[in-house]
This record gives sequence, C-alpha cells and structure tokens, in this order.
Amino acid sequence: MKRIEAIEKKIFTLPTLLHVITGWQLLNKKIAFTNGCFDIIHEGHIFSLSQAAKEADYLIVGLNSDASTKRLKGNERPINNEKSRALIIASLIIVDAVIIFEEDTPYQLITSILPDVLVKGGDYTIEQIVGAKEVIANGGNVIINPIVKGFSTTNLVEKIKSTP
Repeated sequence: MKRIEAIEKKIFTLPTLLHVITGWQLLNKKIAFTNGCFDIIHEGHIFSLSQAAKEADYLIVGLNSDASTKRLKGNERPINNEKSRALIIASLIIVDAVIIFEEDTPYQLITSILPDVLVKGGDYTIEQIVGAKEVIANGGNVIINPIVKGFSTTNLVEKIKSTP
C-alpha cells in the first residue's frame, strides 16, 4: 500500500519539476500538460485527465492556486483548498506530476515546461488556448478534448446549495 508521502512526492515546485522533466527528456519520453482548478473532482475531470494521459508518457497537471481560483470562479471558490486539490490530483495513477500556479493562466508555466503536448478540455480554438502558439513553435502539439456534458463543478455547487 502506498503512503501519502509517495503521493506528495508528485507535487512539485517549478525548479524541481524542470529538473525531473530534463530526466524524462533524456529518456526520450513524451510529456503532456493540462491545467485547471479541479475544485470538486467529477467524471468530466477524470475523462479529461485520462484523455490527456493517453497523449504522452508523462502527464503534468497545472493546478490553479486558491487565489487564482477565487479570481476566476468567484469569492465562494475554491471549495477545497489547493493542498487538498493537489493531493487528490496527485493520487490519480494517470497523473505523474502536479504543480500549483498563482497566475490566472498557466502561460509562464507552459513556456517554462514547453511540453510535447498541450491538452485543454472545452470549446476552445487553438488560437484561444494559452501557450498553444509557443508549444507549436517548439514542435509540440495541441489537443482539445470535448467536455463531458452534464458534469460541472459549478453545477454541483449549485445542486448542493439547493438541496434541503
């Protein structure tokens, strides 16, 4: 049985993550990156992360910090703090690394990592995806996964609030 310490080792700072990535690159491993708030994990998140994991040998997940999530989603969010969210994402077998970022977008993180594959879920165009231009210019690919209809953290929060 794995201990929580093993899960926590999948949560990185940028300098440590860049060091680990260098090792993966020396082994010619393909690296995918995706990001999000992942406030209350649901089936749509699992689908999106699973699709992202299929694109490469290693999957890095950028996680919006509490302050970033609050700016993006409103004052009542996040429901779960960044440490809890990072631990939950890191506990997934399909995720190899988690990194928390403070900015509203993962632009600086993406341009530092320059993954082989940038994966985003949603109704975006490549032109709308932060970091896509830089990943493509570096020889990488951008993948847009469809949203799984009927699953939304915002909808879950509203459902919980309206339940007597």
